[in-house]
Amino acid sequence: MKYPKFLKINDTIGICAPSAGVGKNINDFIKSINNLKEYGFNIIETENVRKNKEVSTTPKKRAEELHKLLLNKDVDMIMCAAGGDFLYDMLPYIDYDLINQNEKWIMGASDPTTLLYTITTKLDIATIYGHNAGSFDAKKLHKSQEYALDVLKGKINIQNSYKKYEKDRSTRINNNYSLIDNVEWITVNDEKEIDISGRIIGGCIDCLRYLPGTKYDYTKDFIEKYKENGIIWYFDIFSMTTEDFYLTLIQLKEAGWFKYIKGVIVGRVIYPNSYTSMTYERALKEVFKVPVIYNADIGHVPPKMTIINGSYARIKYKDKMGSIEQSLI
Repeated sequence: MKYPKFLKINDTIGICAPSAGVGKNINDFIKSINNLKEYGFNIIETENVRKNKEVSTTPKKRAEELHKLLLNKDVDMIMCAAGGDFLYDMLPYIDYDLINQNEKWIMGASDPTTLLYTITTKLDIATIYGHNAGSFDAKKLHKSQEYALDVLKGKINIQNSYKKYEKDRSTRINNNYSLIDNVEWITVNDEKEIDISGRIIGGCIDCLRYLPGTKYDYTKDFIEKYKENGIIWYFDIFSMTTEDFYLTLIQLKEAGWFKYIKGVIVGRVIYPNSYTSMTYERALKEVFKVPVIYNADIGHVPPKMTIINGSYARIKYKDKMGSIEQSLI
């Protein structure tokens, strides 16, 4: 696994918008940029980042803006501006040789999943999942947000589960997380303790579902390369129904994604939805016989851990709490 160069104080973060523009949340985005600058980073934005559109620009232009940041020697790493819904249509225009020749950290969350996932599984270059450039807009950054920025500097410590999580975003004050409800990790197969290690990969499953059967699915090559390590899958569910989640897991299983699986960790669902008696826990239990953790601090519901795609991870669980340790080997 190739790990790009970490950042130093006064290094430059390049921001592009491979999915949505940030125009509708421009004031919050500016707050986030100011926090990144206060943390010691310089910022460069591509021309369509601040567009008020569900898709910042055309698929080809979005790819070109990513390429521009890769070629810019003054840019030390790249952040995706925001999530969205349509990054997938950009994939045909991505120059993977260019990414391989200009190795930089690329960080994003939600819709940028397919960009991060294809880079790591095809090129064996680690990427970072958990936050977009607009994710740091709080008046006082939570320690999970600070951890994400520490990772950019190479400070990769054990992430322990948090005590409280945010159930209702509307109760925030000054964009600070509203952490009220108790965090409780759940084991789907009734394990009292879990201690698993393996190569970690995944992302927003609402996005990953579109890869099997396409030329952008490099999963089999990736898991074959790391079969001796075994694979830990992490999934972030945005709004996928329980029924779609269950059927998607079956699809991924039939596509061979889970051949060397060691375990699964799934985050809290920001918009749970179901039209039958199926639950997310039941879907996981039906598909997996390996250790499975649900309701973890991963994904859209804060606080959220930062995952380095392709790293070697150790995940531990006991008494409804847990931890993730990542090693760059």
